[in-house]
Amino acid sequence: MNSCAAGRSQCRKNMKVLRAILIFGIWVPMVNSAQTTLKDAFTNEFFIGAALNESVITGENPTEAGIVKTQFNTISPENALKWESVHPQPGKYDFSLGDRYVKFGVENKMFIVGHNLIWHSQTPRWVFQSTNGTPVDRDTLLARMRDHIFTVVSRYKGKIGGWDVVNEALNADGELRDSPWHKIIGDDYIAKAFEFAHEADPQAQLYYNDFSLEDLPKRNGAIALLKKLQSEGVRIAGVGLQGHYRLDSPSALEVDETISAFSSLGLKVMITELDIDVLPAANRRRDADVSDRLANRAELNPYRKGLPDSIQQQLADRYASLFSIFLKHHGEINRVTFWGVADGDSWLNKWPVEGRTAYPLLFDRAGKSKPAFFGVLKAAQIKSEAKLSDGSSDSAR
Repeated sequence: MNSCAAGRSQCRKNMKVLRAILIFGIWVPMVNSAQTTLKDAFTNEFFIGAALNESVITGENPTEAGIVKTQFNTISPENALKWESVHPQPGKYDFSLGDRYVKFGVENKMFIVGHNLIWHSQTPRWVFQSTNGTPVDRDTLLARMRDHIFTVVSRYKGKIGGWDVVNEALNADGELRDSPWHKIIGDDYIAKAFEFAHEADPQAQLYYNDFSLEDLPKRNGAIALLKKLQSEGVRIAGVGLQGHYRLDSPSALEVDETISAFSSLGLKVMITELDIDVLPAANRRRDADVSDRLANRAELNPYRKGLPDSIQQQLADRYASLFSIFLKHHGEINRVTFWGVADGDSWLNKWPVEGRTAYPLLFDRAGKSKPAFFGVLKAAQIKSEAKLSDGSSDSAR
C-alpha cells in the first residue's frame, strides 16, 4: 500500500513529488520537474557537504562551484587550511587560499569546517626540527603548536564553526601513531591541541577525525582515547568517521555499530570524507593512509572508458544503503560530507595508484548527476514517506 495513502494531500504538500522516473532500477522523485537537491532532501536530518579543492574555491571550476552552491550546505577544505598551505615557513603565514575558502562559505551561508590543525602528514619538516636539523624539544614544539593553532583558529573565529583538531592519530591496532608529535611531546599532545583550539575559539566545535574506525581494534583504540580525553575535561564535540569505503566493505552492520559506539560517548558523529571506491583493491589493507603508493597495472584500472551500468547500479545501491544507516542515526549524526565534488577531481584517481580512472562520487566528470545521486535521494524519500505515514516530524541538527 502507498505509504501516503492515509494522507495524500499532506504527502503532496510536504514532499512535492509530482512524478517519478526509473533510472537503473531506482525510482527518482522529480520536484516541479526538476531535481531535488541534496541539502533540501536532508534538511531536517543533518548537514550535507563536500570538500573543496583549489579550483572550486577560486572559481576556476565554475561547474563544480555551481554544484556546491546548489547541492550542499556545509563545506570542508581539501588542502587550503593544512599546515603546509597556511604556515609553510617559520614565522610566515599564507592565508590567501584559506580566506577565499571561508569567504565562499560565508557568502553561501554554509556551515564551514576547518580541516585540519594537527596531523603527521602535510606538515613541514621545520616544525619538528631546530635550525641544525635535530629534533626540537617538547616545550619548543608545544610553543609552535600553540602559535599555529591560535593564529589560524583566531583568524576565522566566528566564521569556521568546527575544526578537525587532530587528524589520524591512531594506528590500525588502535595504538597511538608514533608521529613526530607523539615522539617529541608525548601522549598528551592530543589533549594540548584541543586545549589550544578551545582557548582560541571557545564557540567552535572541536573534532577528532580518522579513517577505518569501523575496524574493531582501531575503533576500540579511538573509544579509549576519547574516553580519556573526556575524563581529563578536554572539550571535544564529536568524532569524524572518514568514510573512505568500498562497494563491499565495511559492512552495513560495521558502519551501524560504529556510529552507535561513538554516539554512546555523548559525542556527535560526522561522516567527514565520504567516497566509495569501485576499482579493484590494490592491496589487502582496508585503510586510507596517504603514505601508501603502489604501482599501476592494467587490471587495477579496468574502467578507463567509462563505468559499466552494472557497476553504476552497485554504486547507487551502496550509497542508498549507507544513507539509510545515516538516516537511522540522524539524531546522532550532524554532518555527512563527501570527499570531493565530482569524479574527475577525486583523490582516488591518484591514490594509492597514480593514474587510475575513479568513480567514487555522486557527480561525473562533466558534473552530471550519476545514478548514485539518485540512490542517495531514494534513501531520503523512503525516510520522508515513513515519517509522513506515522505522522512524525523531527529536526536533529
